[in-house]
Amino acid sequence: MFFQQILRTDIGCAAYVVGSTDAGLAAVIDPRIDMVEEILDLLEREGLTLRYIVETHNHADHVSGHHQLAAATGATIAVSALAGVAYPHLPLRDGDELELGEVVLRAIHTPGHRPEHIVIAVIDRSRAPEPWLVLTGDTLFVGDVARPDLAIDGFEGAAALFDSLHQRLLQLPPGTLVFPGHVAGSLCGRVNNRMTGTTIGFEQRHNRALQIRDRAAFVRFMNENLPERPPNLARIVELNRGAEPPRIGSATPLAPARVRELQQAGAVLLDIRSPAAFAASHIPAAISVALDSGQFQNRVGLVVPPDRPLVLVVDREEDALRAVQMLAVIGYDQVIGYLAGGMPAWERAGYPYQTLALLTVQKLAQWLENEPLLQLVDVRESSEWVEGHIAGARHIPFYRLPNELASLDPTRPVVFVCGAGARSVLAGSLLQAHGFEHVWSVEGGMDAWRGAGHPVTRGAAVAV
Repeated sequence: MFFQQILRTDIGCAAYVVGSTDAGLAAVIDPRIDMVEEILDLLEREGLTLRYIVETHNHADHVSGHHQLAAATGATIAVSALAGVAYPHLPLRDGDELELGEVVLRAIHTPGHRPEHIVIAVIDRSRAPEPWLVLTGDTLFVGDVARPDLAIDGFEGAAALFDSLHQRLLQLPPGTLVFPGHVAGSLCGRVNNRMTGTTIGFEQRHNRALQIRDRAAFVRFMNENLPERPPNLARIVELNRGAEPPRIGSATPLAPARVRELQQAGAVLLDIRSPAAFAASHIPAAISVALDSGQFQNRVGLVVPPDRPLVLVVDREEDALRAVQMLAVIGYDQVIGYLAGGMPAWERAGYPYQTLALLTVQKLAQWLENEPLLQLVDVRESSEWVEGHIAGARHIPFYRLPNELASLDPTRPVVFVCGAGARSVLAGSLLQAHGFEHVWSVEGGMDAWRGAGHPVTRGAAVAV
């Protein structure tokens, strides 16, 4: 048997190429749109012909590459009969098998994350009649299980997931290898470790969710502290269901005058440079989401409308090329181009620019003592806030700021703090885009605050 895991750590996705070296046949499971060339190169290098492209479900967090792979190879796309897709496909039902010589892929229906979800048990008949490994998609992760609320009501989804786990997956032999569709970084679960595989038996003994044997208790647990749902999830699902291949934006260099023209016509300027570079100089109303500060796609999905034209502000052309591919993964296909020459070219053209003031933690400590009008806002997640925050701060996750503007006084200083500084600059860009002038970001965030020995307080997050 041939087996290869393909990882993308940006939003924690894993795809798999499985096949028979004797028969020269292979299948790919859950390929992302930005994995197509890598998969084609792998197949050529290994001398394998792609026969099947298998989707465990209609993905909500990333755009699939099944259209491109099918066009390039002639392979058949196989997906659950319940998926409701518009493209030509082989419908899979519970127990259906796909043969690749001595290697067999068996579909097991596991609703919960989505009603149509299947996992793929992989059998190598040259070794044994039972599954050697199982590709669990978005049902079972390493140390976690999938969130139940992306397709249907979370309580209904969790109840179905409980049955899928205990009545289907955990009935596999304990030694069955488990390879999930997601690793750390995904919004489809809460996994935070960096492991990329496990076994049925290990998860049965040590996975916290699997220790809960009461359905009602499991349903409650699975609906607590879920990550925020980016508003473009439904759009991604429809792209993955659609009959037409999804588009990819363009990394075309644009003169400053053209960028200004596009912004005035309604395009969103997405500044993907470092937080420090954005703070030093940026185009008014540009949104800062740093390409290399982690969670780039998830953060874009939370604050940038998916149906608006996008223009990128970058330091290097290669950053624009990379960002266009990463944005295509989450269905942002309307990238028009990038500002040629970056901010230096914008400033040379004489167009207006802004700065975002940065505040050291030492200065923040002084302000908290002497500035009674200060509005300190912690823009991290609830789980981070509970673990420790600055006394007197308000908790508003950055993606909720546009709906909380009325709760902030634009005439008083607003200081944002996050974990290390990227999200507070993002938050500052959102406020500046709405006309706030007295905005600061704390350099180094809570990491720097703790490192300097300043006190933190613990407690439950306050709903906003």
